[in-house]
Order: sequence, then C-alpha cells, then structure tokens
Amino acid sequence: MNSVLAVLILGGIILFHELGHFIFAKLSGIEVTEFSLGMGPRLLSLKKGETRYSLKLLPFGGSCAMLGEDEDAEGDRAFNNKPVFNRIAVVAGGPLFNFLLAFLLSLVIVGCAGGFYEPVVVGVEKGYPAEQVGILPGDVITKVDHRSVHSYRDLTPYLTAHPHQDVTITWKHTDENGKTEKRSAKITPVYIDRTGQSMIGVRFDATLQKITNPAQLVVQSVYEVEHWIGYVFDSIHLMFVGKVTADDISGPVGIVTTIDHTVEQAASAGKTVVAVVLMNFAVLLSANLGVMNLLPLPALDGGRLVFLIIEAIRRKPIDREKEGTIHAVGMIVLLVLMVFILFNDVRKLL
Repeated sequence: MNSVLAVLILGGIILFHELGHFIFAKLSGIEVTEFSLGMGPRLLSLKKGETRYSLKLLPFGGSCAMLGEDEDAEGDRAFNNKPVFNRIAVVAGGPLFNFLLAFLLSLVIVGCAGGFYEPVVVGVEKGYPAEQVGILPGDVITKVDHRSVHSYRDLTPYLTAHPHQDVTITWKHTDENGKTEKRSAKITPVYIDRTGQSMIGVRFDATLQKITNPAQLVVQSVYEVEHWIGYVFDSIHLMFVGKVTADDISGPVGIVTTIDHTVEQAASAGKTVVAVVLMNFAVLLSANLGVMNLLPLPALDGGRLVFLIIEAIRRKPIDREKEGTIHAVGMIVLLVLMVFILFNDVRKLL
C-alpha cells in the first residue's frame, strides 16, 4: 500500500510539471496533440477536442506533445511558429509549476506546524571556528557565502556540500544597549569524519516561533521552498566534487522504496506525522524536478530554454535540424543514464 502511495506522489508531481507546459501552451494558442502521464504503451486513452489524454504503462515520466514542437508544421497554432517569448513561457512552465506545487505544499506544512525556527545561536562550542571569530549566544546567523540563512536547517547542508573550504559567515549581533550590527568573517568549518558533516560549532534555538499573520505564513513557505532548492543545488555540488557514490543516487524505484520505508518508520507516530513526512518528500521531489529540468542540458527544459534565449538575442532561430540533433543526442544520453539508475536501484534492492 505504501508503495502505491509513493508511486501516486511521484506521478502527481510529474503530472503537475506537465500541466505547467499544458496550461502555458493553451494560453499561447498552441495545439497540444497529446497530454500523457507515464511512458511506453498506452493503457487508457481519451481524445477530447484536439488533444488525446493518455495513461501509459510505466508510471514514471510524462509528456505534453505539441504540434510543431520537434518538427516543422504549418499554421499559426504550431509551437515553432509562435513568438519566441511564448515558447519560452511554455518550456519554463513545467519547472515553474514544480516550484508552485512545492510552495503550495509548504503552505500546508508550515501552517500545520504553526511556526518556524530562527537561526538564533544559543551555544558556541569551545575551540570551534565560531568561537574564534566571536560569534556569541543570542547572535543570529543570516548568511553563509551567498546563501541566505532563514532557519538553522539551512546552514549544515551548505557547509557539508563545501567540505574543507573557507566560507564567509554573516550574522547579526545585538549588544546590551539594544544596538544591532552586522558582522561577517571567513572561517574554515571542521569536517567530522564520523558523520560526514562540516560544523562551525554553534547550537541553535529549537523553540518554535509562532506565525502571527497570513503574510508571515507566505514568507516562511517561500523560505521552505528556498531551503529545498538549496538542498538540491548542494547535492549537485557534491556530485561534481566526487562526494556522491552510485549508492547515493536513486531513481524512481529508489525514491519509491525510500518513501515506503520512511512511511513505515513514521507510522507509529500517527497519520498526521505520516502526512507531513509525505508532504516534505513531495516538496523535495518537486523542487528537485524543477531544478533538474532547468539545467542547461540538451533534451531538458533548460537545454531548450538556452536555444530559445539565444534565438531571442539573435532575433532569428537556430537551425532546427541542428537543434533537433543536439536534443536527440541528449535524449539518448538521458535514456542511458535512466537505465543505469534503474539498474542501480534494483541492485540495491537485492
């Protein structure tokens, strides 16, 4: 049952992504030939108007196929015949809807929690970098390098993604007269081999700060999405620096398995906790899908956006045959990667 629930969550996130493409295509007057959830042969199919709506065999992936998207087509309703900024909106619509879904779920999560955690320092470990640069109890960490810190959860993932590297910590200090000043210092976090984490030696206040108005709820929900987007970028950084092994990479099968195990562990705490855990997973997965699709790689939304932005700057399209070849090669590479990840997921189950 948990596995079915996990598949539905993953499918729902993909569906929302494709819905973004679909809505912006319709708003731009582009003919959508097929809107589908899943990959492979059709299981169910219904044609309404000009669009065929399909449910396919493999419950991973989806598509929003448009007239003239990958081939030349006549008529003003073809994708490639629309103004470039309309096409940019359609391509960006998928990732944008992923971030929107993450935000909507965050509204529920933060609202149910009824509050948020501020990055207020309550203790400083002796001999650690924080003590050496003068961070004191009561100080508020506001930034690490370019990354804003809105909650104590924001700090450790960034430090861990940049082991053995100098980072600039910015914080607010309020003196006994109530005067607040901004301070910053460059420090080298201490890497803990046992946990694989980097630390600066501070303990944060774990007191839940209550939300007092709707505007604060919206702001904290945006911060929640920002946290998970940052988490995805930190994970990508770890991949590039070789800190992620094949065992750390999961595809759809691995994600379903992880959700299944997590739900089992949280079940004893009650249905409300399980629901919050599942929504947190959904926020992470939706933010992940949004970020990954915006990477400037062929066949991904980000790769298509690169070509469209170049077209907007040059005021003329790139040769469609050459662009199509580049995307085709990118798709082959992605399919090979998907097969590897699927094999890796199955291997970890055995």
